[in-house]
Amino acid sequence: KSGLVNIVGGCCGTTPEHIACVAREVAGVAPRVVPDRPVALRLSGLEPFEVGA
Repeated sequence: KSGLVNIVGGCCGTTPEHIACVAREVAGVAPRVVPDRPVALRLSGLEPFEVGA
């Protein structure tokens, strides 16, 4: 609801019941809107780093 994720689901060993529960919890919640940002080389580590910024 706070707009932090685009997709939710499961992984290896996830049961259909788990996926159904997740689907119920996020039903009607809009996915995160990805902001428009200029094209740039962005790296992450201990601190974010943008080349040319």
